[in-house]
Amino acid sequence: MDKYVITLGDFLKNAGIVGFKYMLESAEAKENVDFGITEDGQGLWLDMDFALNADWTDMYFKACVQYFGPSTVYQGVLDRIEKCLDKIQSGKWNPGKDEKEDLKFINDKLLSNSYQAGFENIKDEIDMPEVYQKLKKDKLNDKLDAEKLKERLTELEKFLQHPKCRETFIMKSVVYTYINRFWSGKCFLIRANAKKNMRELFEKDFSEPFRKYLEADHKKAKDLCIDCGMPIGSKEKNSIAFMNEVGDDFTRKRSAFWECKVDAFLCPGCTFVYALSPLGFRLFANKFVFVNLNNNIQALLESNSKTDKDSVNSEKTEGEKYSRWFAKTINILLKEKMQEISNIQVILRGIRAEDRYLLGIVHKSMLDIIKVSSVSKALQLLGKFPYIKIRSEFVNVHETVVINLLQYRNQYQLLNQLLKAAIEEDAFNFYVNCVYEVQLQSEIIYFTEEQKRKEIAMYTSMKRSGSDLRKAIMASKGVASGDCLRGIEYQLLNALSVRNVEKFMDVVLRLYSSYGSQKNEKGQELLIPTGLVQMLGDQEKFTRYGYAFVMGLEGCYEKKEDKQS
Repeated sequence: MDKYVITLGDFLKNAGIVGFKYMLESAEAKENVDFGITEDGQGLWLDMDFALNADWTDMYFKACVQYFGPSTVYQGVLDRIEKCLDKIQSGKWNPGKDEKEDLKFINDKLLSNSYQAGFENIKDEIDMPEVYQKLKKDKLNDKLDAEKLKERLTELEKFLQHPKCRETFIMKSVVYTYINRFWSGKCFLIRANAKKNMRELFEKDFSEPFRKYLEADHKKAKDLCIDCGMPIGSKEKNSIAFMNEVGDDFTRKRSAFWECKVDAFLCPGCTFVYALSPLGFRLFANKFVFVNLNNNIQALLESNSKTDKDSVNSEKTEGEKYSRWFAKTINILLKEKMQEISNIQVILRGIRAEDRYLLGIVHKSMLDIIKVSSVSKALQLLGKFPYIKIRSEFVNVHETVVINLLQYRNQYQLLNQLLKAAIEEDAFNFYVNCVYEVQLQSEIIYFTEEQKRKEIAMYTSMKRSGSDLRKAIMASKGVASGDCLRGIEYQLLNALSVRNVEKFMDVVLRLYSSYGSQKNEKGQELLIPTGLVQMLGDQEKFTRYGYAFVMGLEGCYEKKEDKQS
């Protein structure tokens, strides 16, 4: 056998494959020489000579440091050191609340139990260990002379940038913040191993068994891997229970198996792949996101790429908003290369200990909707400006729109809320137009091109009619503000929210009776729009055209994207 093939599996196995590819790229392995994708697109292959001689432990640690490093406490400490030094060097050091908090952060994080344990493992292999030992005895504080503090911060910065320190401290953060959300009870995540060398532990539990498995002859092996189906010897078996939320502790709970004989074991190869699953997820703010595609390896890798500009520039930053990762996740689905995909499984997981996997299926119908250019544009605009404040409550409009799409709910409840808010604040018109566009396209997505053209024309007509009526009323009253329309708009929105056709028609007809003799901008008399007639016998058209009419009446006829951007 000159190649070892890793095939697609469940979402955690697939995440491991994505992580494996990222690890290989980080190590600058040669594609189509050291590794590649099988001809049928269903597997990732490794050249056997490469696999047997690769330093998998070194590759794993470097990949984790490269990807997770910018999101760790270690980077936060360096950022605060740099911040303090900049203030001292520019003569702006004036210890106050912010400065005290920065120094406290540096002390607390560097002297945490995990960092102290990491230091003990590397203190004989690094330069300037006395810098850390001094910090343990004498913490940084705002009472120090500025020059003395500068000296200590400079030494600490240099100490932290030593390659051994950098890797060790980053990995301590990664292990206890990210990796343990996916697997535990093995390697450096056994409590008794907390003070042991992490590289040696990973080599012993994952890398060495993987290489030995590739070398071994399994002709007499009696067991099979539950994932790939390859034979495994009795000493090579690994319980899949080390993966969180995958299975119970099979050592103590055997009742789920025939005659209580546990047979849910992984081969060392699949075990290694599963261990890489955290590297397969993309980290946005405080959430892990994985788009699971089983069509082929290439689509799986592209949809979870960590090398594209969008991913590289959007890793977790201090105080990053929840909506940011949500917007990025949806932008993955907007990629043109995914146009032929039918259904997509999206897996989310928070970084908190109590968080669990959230699995959802994004069906083809939603993909068809968000691929419409006007919807794509609306979602991207909402992603840039997701939040609005309605009275004392903050509403994430972008997130609400997307969740409505995912759960096949219409946008009218949100639209009603936004229009009522827009009655008091014109800036909300931007959100009203974006949300209505998403809803309109969701309703007409499977219409013929001719039907779509007619519906869009009717929507435009109803909106213009509302706008013309608005101007006529304001001209009649001699006012420049639409405040005089508030009561009317509330009545219409309330009628729409409960689908009260009679109430809506009564208000609109009375308006045309009172102001229909007014002229529009073209000097024409106001006519009752033909859409009102179509609304009478069709509840869907009543809602769709009714909201378009109220949008025009509220002043949403001209879009407000420029104002927002």
